[in-house]
Amino acid sequence: MSIGQVGGVREGARMRPWRFVVWFGIISLLADFVYEGARSVTGPLLASLGASAVVVGAVTGAGEAAALGLRLVSGPLADRTGRFWALAIAGYALTVVAVPLLGIAGALVPACVLVVAERVGKAVRSPAKDTLLSHATAATGRGRGFAVHEALDQVGAVVGPLTVAGVLAAGGGYGVALGVLAVPGAAVLVLLWWLRTRVPDPAAYESGAGRTSTSPSSSSEQTGLPRAFWVYAAFTATTMTGFATFGLLSYHLVQRHLLAVSLIPVLYAGAMLADAAAALAAGWLYDRIGPRVLAGLPALAAAVPALAFTDTLAAAVAGALVWGAATGLNEAALRATIADLIPTPGRATAYGVFAAVTGTATLAGGVLTGALYEASIPALVTTVVAIQAAALVVLAVVRRA
Repeated sequence: MSIGQVGGVREGARMRPWRFVVWFGIISLLADFVYEGARSVTGPLLASLGASAVVVGAVTGAGEAAALGLRLVSGPLADRTGRFWALAIAGYALTVVAVPLLGIAGALVPACVLVVAERVGKAVRSPAKDTLLSHATAATGRGRGFAVHEALDQVGAVVGPLTVAGVLAAGGGYGVALGVLAVPGAAVLVLLWWLRTRVPDPAAYESGAGRTSTSPSSSSEQTGLPRAFWVYAAFTATTMTGFATFGLLSYHLVQRHLLAVSLIPVLYAGAMLADAAAALAAGWLYDRIGPRVLAGLPALAAAVPALAFTDTLAAAVAGALVWGAATGLNEAALRATIADLIPTPGRATAYGVFAAVTGTATLAGGVLTGALYEASIPALVTTVVAIQAAALVVLAVVRRA
């Protein structure tokens, strides 16, 4: 179907590309309000139900693995069917329903299931959402577009944990604190439906910028993923194998009596501010120097355990902030890298495959760091530093390729 012009904006995208990025950022802001509010207390919540450090590390690692690994299914599904909006809405719906239920689970097993279910919602929506956004970033600049979206996303990741902290400090308990998050969750679904009616075909942005548009295609029509894609995936997988989850960081803070449970969400909010700042910086640098900006990721990841797993509050807080900065760099720069490496037919598949590779590494990293934490913190720090050094070697291979 040909795409015409309507008032300076192409049919199928009745909104300027920057406005689309910002509105999608606001939706992500509200969604992060919900699920980052819950994630900020996942470690202490599971511990209150009887979980050990290994269980916390395994469950949070499994949750991240689900959020990433299941995209191997949702990415190709989005490409084959072209139902990017439907998958995005379904994934957000699963997340905003699972979080309030987590607050009233009352037992360890159902709580663990809901932690993973919330992450499954992210797996369902993310390849479709990233592909929708990638079309608009073709017009705004890859790095800047994804960075602005990530920064708005993290505003919700600040507000959510602070809201949870306020409710807990007032004595509301986990049920009330997570129940409050149903309100922004409902707003997510309303705004998603509105944005879908305004921009039913975001591929118009990319074709308007002189790039190939996305259309539903069979797997046989997909081109093979380039070698550089696989080496970037190997780099990220290596990095994530040595990347502790915030659940384990917060477990350490509570178990060592360094920080009250009610203040853990405040620290998480600070980490999300660091995430937003790092994402904006990484996006700006990406549009100037390209994927070389990723060299900062192993350095940040190596610093996290050396700081976070000490018995000094200031160092542990610094470690959490560095963890946030590493997350922001990863989110902004890698999404832009994949969008530039892969043409629009098959891009959702590429996002899914990439996430599956790194998701497996995330699960391994959650279990590895949890087990090493219980065995020996010096061994944990040494192992993570060695893994991140190996990641830098892999990145050097990418640059030569």
